[in-house]
Amino acid sequence: MTAYKDIVKNGLWNNNPALVQLLGLCPLLAVSGSVVNALGLGFATLIVLLGSNIAVSLIRNHVEDTVRLPAFVMIIASFTTAAELIMQAMVFELYQILGIFIPLIVTNCAILGRAEGFARKNQLIPSMLDGLMMGIGFTLVLVILGAVREILGLGTLFSGMDLLFGPQAKSWEIIIIEDYQQFLFAVLPPGAFVALGLIIALKNVIDDYISSPSTLPTDKLPQRVRVTGTIT
Repeated sequence: MTAYKDIVKNGLWNNNPALVQLLGLCPLLAVSGSVVNALGLGFATLIVLLGSNIAVSLIRNHVEDTVRLPAFVMIIASFTTAAELIMQAMVFELYQILGIFIPLIVTNCAILGRAEGFARKNQLIPSMLDGLMMGIGFTLVLVILGAVREILGLGTLFSGMDLLFGPQAKSWEIIIIEDYQQFLFAVLPPGAFVALGLIIALKNVIDDYISSPSTLPTDKLPQRVRVTGTIT
């Protein structure tokens, strides 16, 4: 059984669905033009990931292999419908902006991959934690990407947060550059590809730095052994 610490590290960093597995890129790139859009899609995906992992873990010993994948897809579709209805009821304007990408959560390979690769093999608590961490990891990447694109494209940060958090969030908007001439490339999907590539490159640089011998504790560095005398 995977240790809880490893589950957290895998979800947030080592096996992040967006940065390492590169799954769910269609909605990731399409709707991450602002932080509020990223948060909306991230929360919906988190709900589906968490719910589907819990459900799959609970029924894992009661589903035949021949119908396993269709059963998992039905579970994911049910939680996606629930998330969609919640957004329609509570944040309808944001739901309209996100549009088709909410129901398309059903086709997100990251969710089916966690159900098939982890939840069906593990008990409830590890599966719940895995879904939560994978969802948070995916949402964090969405938010970072949305922030970068919003700043470069619009010159603002946290614009439109009232769509998700209510009228009191209108004052959260930060104007980075006054009278900013919008950078259209950053707002469009090609800008999302470039920004995500830079984020992945930064993660790889950090990983290489952490794993380089100079950053390892001295007791874990390879030791050179000097041999003198005659070897027989």
